Amino acid sequence: MGNRTVKSNLTNSVKRETLVIDADSFYDTKFDYDSFSGRVTDRDATTSIVKIASENKNVKFFRAGDLVEFRIQASKDGDYCQGFVRSIEPDYFVMYTKDLQPCFPKEEYFRRGTALVMRSEKLGQRVREASVYRASLINKKKDFMGQLNGINGDVWNFEERKIQVAADYDRRIAEMEKEKIKALDELLSRKNDQIKLQRELAFRLDNIDKELDFYRIEKQDLMFDRWHLDHDLGYPVYDKPEEVRPRRASGEKVIDD
Repeated sequence: MGNRTVKSNLTNSVKRETLVIDADSFYDTKFDYDSFSGRVTDRDATTSIVKIASENKNVKFFRAGDLVEFRIQASKDGDYCQGFVRSIEPDYFVMYTKDLQPCFPKEEYFRRGTALVMRSEKLGQRVREASVYRASLINKKKDFMGQLNGINGDVWNFEERKIQVAADYDRRIAEMEKEKIKALDELLSRKNDQIKLQRELAFRLDNIDKELDFYRIEKQDLMFDRWHLDHDLGYPVYDKPEEVRPRRASGEKVIDD
């Protein structure tokens, strides 16, 4: 029952599609798919349930409840009877028929093996729907085959791509190694430049310190030269001060000149 529901949904979806039936679907627009033939292989005692065998493989598209009109092949002028499909089997289908009088004499025995000429507009419609759906399946298959070919190409070329990827990363690593060496060289060069600048600045600072010492203005209290200066200027001064004599390291005796 689930398969029938799925197939019915697929059929409804096919109706809404506008697909072109191409040669791959094997559908012939000039062929009459409504008409087909078959033979009675079994029946019940009341001849209301009849099992039909048909060489037409399209009977697999029948669904329960489909209307089938049929007549006896030997009676070309006979009318068509009506039957309704009950179940489907491979190369067979079972149908229910209420009355055989329009196409078969009541007094005669409805034998097994009787050849029937049948027609069903429902079958022709289902064959066309199946062809349209098959065309959609072909398109999907082509799409999947294209995807599979791409995947197969990737799988088959894996080793080659592996080598290419490895070579690409090796190239990047080599470039990064070069950039690393270059960056270290620049850093070392900058360090050397800074060392030179450091020495130059230290040298200049020493010179500045020397110049600062040289140009420092000092104010000292004169001891010897002060007396002469005051005397020259006419200031009142005492007698000439005695020179300070150096002492020994121990400070005990005065060293005489």
